[in-house]
Amino acid sequence: MEVITKYFKNLTEQQISQFTQLGSLYPEWNEKINVISRKDIDNLYVNHILHSLGIAKFTDFKPGSTVLDMGTGGGLPGIPLAIMFPEVKFHMIDRTGKKIKVASDIAERIGLQNATFQHGDVAEVKDKYDFVVSRAVMRLNDLIPLIRKNIKKECHNSIPNGLICLKGGELDAELKETRRDAMVTDLSDFFEEEFFKTKKVVYISL
Repeated sequence: MEVITKYFKNLTEQQISQFTQLGSLYPEWNEKINVISRKDIDNLYVNHILHSLGIAKFTDFKPGSTVLDMGTGGGLPGIPLAIMFPEVKFHMIDRTGKKIKVASDIAERIGLQNATFQHGDVAEVKDKYDFVVSRAVMRLNDLIPLIRKNIKKECHNSIPNGLICLKGGELDAELKETRRDAMVTDLSDFFEEEFFKTKKVVYISL
């Protein structure tokens, strides 16, 4: 938990409590349903929660914004972001029902009021959002056609509405095939831990 307060200094008591609870709830669920690699659960705060919050270092979501977390799995990056931005509405969807069950249970147990959950495919989502976020779900060229319909036209954030992805490794070929202008930000600009040396935030206006 200390790694969260190290990089986010102005958390409320409620936010600190919610982030702290994640440290026991994810391992508890992981014993039953493998939502995080069993070898990686000990690195929950750095490799999963702080990684999700890389999006919060890249941009602020203004109060009243709406965000769709596509392929959320057990609620990442959506749950950490929903804690960080309590006045923003997050809708999290995943095709695996067991993982959505984990995410919705954790959100309920930490008292998260600004998150909703859906078991299904993004093609079923008709609502529009300011942003779609995802964490290494699929290649950008496959993802963009699926979620373009879900991006609102009107914008009230500091950057235009679009897609914000957490990615790792070599991205040149993947970015080139999208034929779109992308903003790529190294998470090592914000976080000093070794894990973030190859991790990036990719933003594409849609």
